[in-house]
Amino acid sequence: MADSFALQKIKSLDPEKDHWEIARLSAFYEFPWDNNRALELALFRTFAVPSISCILDRTKEFEKRARKRYDDTDLILSEILENGIESERAKAALAKMNFIHSHFKISHDDYLYVLSTFVLEPERWINKYGYRKLTDNELKASFKIWQELGALMGIKNIPATKAELERFNIEYEHKNYIPATSNHTVALATENLFLSCFLPKSLYGLGRPFLHAVMDEPLLTAVGFSKPGWLIQKAVDTCMALRRVVIGWLPKRTKPVLRTKITRKETYPKGYEVKDLGSHKYR
Repeated sequence: MADSFALQKIKSLDPEKDHWEIARLSAFYEFPWDNNRALELALFRTFAVPSISCILDRTKEFEKRARKRYDDTDLILSEILENGIESERAKAALAKMNFIHSHFKISHDDYLYVLSTFVLEPERWINKYGYRKLTDNELKASFKIWQELGALMGIKNIPATKAELERFNIEYEHKNYIPATSNHTVALATENLFLSCFLPKSLYGLGRPFLHAVMDEPLLTAVGFSKPGWLIQKAVDTCMALRRVVIGWLPKRTKPVLRTKITRKETYPKGYEVKDLGSHKYR
């Protein structure tokens, strides 16, 4: 089967110079669904760390306004990726993100860990569930854009290679994945938000094991969730494998799937500006 036009373009570009364009082609044409699920899982992994989850729990944003908290995070990151870091909207989104973070005492290692999940989780997810594995150009471009974004967030001593960043990620999780009440509270509120997209509240209990099937055991333990039974695990793995085959045979996209263009009826029914994003407390 011939490469899609997006994949052809990705292969022709230089990840050192064209990393933002490669990242956009990969995320918005090749893997829009997978990339979004992977970034959701990346954020979810940070809930397994008490020093991070206690800050999130203290704001009560997840318990009281989970949908808005999700949409704001999604839109801030999407504004940056869709428009490129040199654009005015991306600069405004980055400034908003840095301003929100400035209200909290966050350690360097916690910042770097969150950044590492944005680099590593899309690769892990797509190579496992995507219709193809990521190319070398995509891997290099992803690392470079998050490396640049991390520097603009004020994160110091970002590893020079992805291999170094991955070693940090693994060691950090081994040391800092510790069960805590705040982990469970924030993770449960977020999981309920995901389940609300396709199930009534009375059926959340039936849906939880299927979400847990894409999470590893150290993550589940740290957030106080149960590992699913083998039958559910097998069902999810089989469905994702079938999806991979079907997506591989379907016609490839010729138009981008942009997160900023999605109608957010609950949070922004009339649209939004970057200044609208975030809690009123941190504007």
